[in-house]
Amino acid sequence: MEKYAMFGKLTAKPGQRDELARMMLESSGTLEDMEGCIYYILHEAEDNPDDLWITELWESKEAHAASLKNEKVLELIGRCRHLIAEAGGIKVRPIGGKGF
Repeated sequence: MEKYAMFGKLTAKPGQRDELARMMLESSGTLEDMEGCIYYILHEAEDNPDDLWITELWESKEAHAASLKNEKVLELIGRCRHLIAEAGGIKVRPIGGKGF
């Protein structure tokens, strides 16, 4: 089965990026036990004070889809929603490299 990856982008409401990042990082245990998640890393954008970038690598597209139905993930999304102005990202196909 082919691995699945995304570069996600969350734009926080003005001045809310640190709070959004804090909430997401406090809930990082939610993904630590998530079946099929190889890595999920949160990054602050250096050029925009409201943007967070997320790099995700999953064992499969199905594992990622299952995570979005997980009770803990849905609860985290609900708690963070009021801080998010925009969400998006791009899907990519990993082909190799260190850590792959």
